[in-house]
Amino acid sequence: MPPTAPASRSALRPNLRVAVVGGGIGGLTLGLALRRHGLKAEIYEQAAELAEIGAAVALSANATRELERLGLGPALAAVSTEPTELIFRDGRSGARVAACPVRDGGTYRAKAGAPYYGVHRADLQKVLSGALAGEGLHLGHRLTAIAQTGDAMALRFENGAEVEADLVVGGDGVRSPVRRWITGGERVRYSGTSAFRGVVPMGLLPALPDPQAIQFWMGPDAHLLHYAIGGEADSVNFFAVVEGPRAWTSERWLDAIAPGEHLAGFAGWHPAVIEMIDALPQTHRWGLFVTDPLRRWHRGRAVLMGDSAHAMLPHHGQGANTTIEDAVTLAALLAADGAGDLDGTMRRYQDLRQMRTRTIQRSAWATNRLLHLPDSVGPAALAERDARMRRFPEAFGWIHAFDAQSTVDRAVDPQAA
Repeated sequence: MPPTAPASRSALRPNLRVAVVGGGIGGLTLGLALRRHGLKAEIYEQAAELAEIGAAVALSANATRELERLGLGPALAAVSTEPTELIFRDGRSGARVAACPVRDGGTYRAKAGAPYYGVHRADLQKVLSGALAGEGLHLGHRLTAIAQTGDAMALRFENGAEVEADLVVGGDGVRSPVRRWITGGERVRYSGTSAFRGVVPMGLLPALPDPQAIQFWMGPDAHLLHYAIGGEADSVNFFAVVEGPRAWTSERWLDAIAPGEHLAGFAGWHPAVIEMIDALPQTHRWGLFVTDPLRRWHRGRAVLMGDSAHAMLPHHGQGANTTIEDAVTLAALLAADGAGDLDGTMRRYQDLRQMRTRTIQRSAWATNRLLHLPDSVGPAALAERDARMRRFPEAFGWIHAFDAQSTVDRAVDPQAA
C-alpha cells in the first residue's frame, strides 16, 4: 500500500480536475503523487497500450527516493539492477580512466540516501501503471486541440472524445502539442549528435569487462554508455553516441542507415565496444533533440513537465529522473495551494524547477564535449579530462543528492525547514 498522504489543504478542493496529456513515466508518476495527496488526475495517452521496446532507464537517487515514498520500492528493486561501479574507460584501449563504487560497499546509497538502478523502461512503466491500477488512465487518446475558456481548459482528441479540466499538464514529450499551445512554437532543436541503441542479452557479450558496472567508453567524436538491467542483470542496455549527421532531415526521431554505418564512428575501438554495438541488427539511428530553454512553462491553465519543458542530452542520465522530480513537486504544490490560485501555483512550480533543470541541461552539453574529445586536443587536455572524470562523484553529487519533496516542503512552509 502507498504511504499515508501528508496533511494538505487539498481537501478544500478535492474535485480539482487535472488532465495529464501523456501516460509515460512523468504522467504516471504525477497520477500516483496526486493520489497520495488526495487528488485525482485523468491521464490521456495517445498509444493504444503502454509499451516501450528496446530502451532502458537509469534511475538515480533523486528519483528512486521519490518512487520509494510512493510505495514502489520493493516492486522497483525486483525488476532492476544496481550497478557495481561507475567506470570511465578509454574507448580504444579499454583502460580504466576513472572508477567509483556504486553498489560495492553500499557506497552510493550511503552518500545519496537512495539506490541507483538500471531498469527496462517497460518494466518501470509496469511498476507505475500497476500501482495506478488503471485509475484515471485513458489509452488511445491523441490530443488534436486545446483551448481555454474562462477558467476551464477544453481538450479534443483524435478519437472524438472531448474533456474539460481546471488544469492541463503537458507530459507529452519533446514534440509536445501542449508546449506549442503555451509557447506558440516548436522550441525543439537537433543537437548535432545521434545514437544507436539496444538491449543485448549478457550471453552475447563475452568480451565485456565488469559486466554489472555502468560504464562510459570515451573516444574521438563518440562514446558508448551501457549498464545492466533487470532483476537478474541478464541484459545490458547500451547507448552509442556519435557526432553527426550535421543536419537532421527526417521528420521522425529515427533515420534509416546503410549496413555497417553504426560501426563507422567506432573503428579501431576495443573489441567489447564493437561486440556490443554489433550484437543486434542496427537499421536506424536516433536523432538526439533538446528543448531550447523556455521563458515560461505555463500559460493560462496549462503547464509543462518533463521533456516537454526541458528535454536534455542523456549524458547525465537525468531525463526520467528530473521528470519524476517535476511530478512530485507539482503534486505537492497543487495539494498545498488548493485551487484558489492556480496561476500562483504554476509560478511557484516554475521557480522551483526551472533553474535546476536548465543547469543539468547545460552540464549535459558540456559532458558531451568531454566524452568526445579528439586526439588533436593534445595529451594535456586529455589528461585534464581524465582528472575531471575521477572527480565525478564530487562534481556531480548535487544532481543525485537532490530531494524534491523536501525542497517543495521548505517552499510551502519555510518555518518547517
